[in-house]
Amino acid sequence: MTLSQTFVPKFMALALIGTLALSGCSVFRVYTIDLPQGTPITSAQASQVQVGMTADQVTYLLGSPAMRDTLNPNRFDYLYDYTAGTDGKRADKKDIKNASQYLSIFFENGRVVRIAGRESLPRRNQ
Repeated sequence: MTLSQTFVPKFMALALIGTLALSGCSVFRVYTIDLPQGTPITSAQASQVQVGMTADQVTYLLGSPAMRDTLNPNRFDYLYDYTAGTDGKRADKKDIKNASQYLSIFFENGRVVRIAGRESLPRRNQ
């Protein structure tokens, strides 16, 4: 038996074991980006919206809604989800999932008649 016949199988086995061991190591984790989805709105911003305002005034204050239902055009839904990536986790930012921060604004005849979800909004940007 030559040296290459005994060395190559051992080296291949060692390389395979090393690769499998390091693949589970968090030191070599891939960088991920922070993923904000929707419009982050604070309770201070939402308190500026008053019953009787027009849709244009609401859009000016809060921006475009995340969802506009074509079957119910008299409703604006502002949703916000956030998934912390590498930087967000280092800064201890919490994930916001399942649209737990939302604001729904209902209109009749082009004017705000009802506002729902103010209690789900944070006091300030997170």
